[in-house]
Amino acid sequence: MKSYKPTTPSRRFITTVDYGVLSANKPLKKLLKKLPENAGRNFQGRITVRHQSGGAKRLYRLIDFKQDKLDVPAKVESLEYDPYRTAFIALILYKDGERRYVLAVKNMKVGDEIIVSENAALKDGNRLKLKNIPIGYLIHNIELQKNKGGQLARSAGSYAEVLAQENGFTNLKLSSGEIRKVSWDNFASLGQVSNPDHNLVVIGKAGRSRLKGVRPTVRGSAMNPRDHPYGGGEGRAKRGTKRPKTKWGKTTGGHKTRKKHKWSNVLIMKRRK
Repeated sequence: MKSYKPTTPSRRFITTVDYGVLSANKPLKKLLKKLPENAGRNFQGRITVRHQSGGAKRLYRLIDFKQDKLDVPAKVESLEYDPYRTAFIALILYKDGERRYVLAVKNMKVGDEIIVSENAALKDGNRLKLKNIPIGYLIHNIELQKNKGGQLARSAGSYAEVLAQENGFTNLKLSSGEIRKVSWDNFASLGQVSNPDHNLVVIGKAGRSRLKGVRPTVRGSAMNPRDHPYGGGEGRAKRGTKRPKTKWGKTTGGHKTRKKHKWSNVLIMKRRK
């Protein structure tokens, strides 16, 4: 982590990730895309999602989560920052000349070679079928459905641990503590996702939050009674309602939101705490 000299009161607490490991290259133009930004408003211009607006301009990097080029070795050309995700990304050059962006693995370096193969070597960055990964290995970018591309363990520093191989399924322990079965014919990449220090970042000032496109949030207890169930009262009043609620009176706090009959319930062996 990088800290700064306290030249201003807010700068005293600001910390950032050390970006010294990244390459100085500009992003590859043909793998960039401008996404529409509606600042939380609908087609009428009315706010439908609160606390969104502004933010620094950014371009989306087209990431290859499928990595469907089998048995073609690739070389890491550069490690880059991605404004749309917490992890770093790697620009890889396949032996046939094609370039793609993939999620960078912790301790990945420019010049490293990776490959996607059913029986690839057990080396960080390589991608192979779950049934060929030994117990105890850390993996990321895990497919839930065949050929759909990785969906699990994609954010900075995240990983899943292989616990067992049985009856056509691989048992995985996720970062949240959840243990679930995944078909062992699905692909996963070896290693932990890059930038594990991301959760230690201290934003430090309101302006940095605005650059991320986040508008201020007003506490319900600071509002009037007509604006929020917690509003009103002299001085600092208690909540005054039996259960925690949203601005619109919807119950929160310990309220289960997962569907009772979701298809994947049978695959979850142990729920997260």
